[in-house]
Amino acid sequence: MSTEAAPRIEIFTTPTCPDCLALKRWLNAQGLAYVERDLREPEIADEAKRRTGVRVAPITIIDNEHVFYGTFADQLHDIEAVLGKNRAA
Repeated sequence: MSTEAAPRIEIFTTPTCPDCLALKRWLNAQGLAYVERDLREPEIADEAKRRTGVRVAPITIIDNEHVFYGTFADQLHDIEAVLGKNRAA
């Protein structure tokens, strides 16, 4: 088992977004903890825009360094690549 710390995963979502639901389902199935931020809150939406340059759902940020947005299908490959690096050791 790796001694590396678990990745910090932050997701910006809305409750009715199908891609947000798919992302959360996948993260849960992988046993990955995440912090969820609700883009319906104006201050959260503003923060997302400031940090990422976009205001779409979902937005995934891993370790405050890797930013992905767009559909879940569009994000999945890149998320897996980053998490694969974090899990290898």
